[in-house]
Amino acid sequence: MSVQSEPVAVDRSKLPLVYSCSGGASAAQMANRIAIALDRRNLAEMSCIAGVGGDVRNLVKVAKSGRPIVAIDGCVLACVKNSLARHDVQPAIWHELSQYEVKKVYQADPDQAQVEEVLHIVTDSMASLQAS
Repeated sequence: MSVQSEPVAVDRSKLPLVYSCSGGASAAQMANRIAIALDRRNLAEMSCIAGVGGDVRNLVKVAKSGRPIVAIDGCVLACVKNSLARHDVQPAIWHELSQYEVKKVYQADPDQAQVEEVLHIVTDSMASLQAS
């Protein structure tokens, strides 16, 4: 017989924000999967970079709230970083996945083993945010 514990309540408003690329290529989908994993593990609260880039008032307000931001771009186009910069917002941590030898392949899913490897790198980089 297994004993299930109650879920731990987390004040998500105190978490860093995470924004990711979510384009159609494998690198973009890797960035998105990593951001979702951070959100589901209560390590960050995922918000919508398309809304920030599209000047959606409430989403820009969230981005400008002063919470630390983890930005994850799938490729050198840096759409996440540039969308934030349009509103004078700089991420506390920025990852551009080609620096981890992530290939941008169209009409392909990301390699799950590589997703886990890069997720570990991103999670480790966030240690300084939890310390503050």
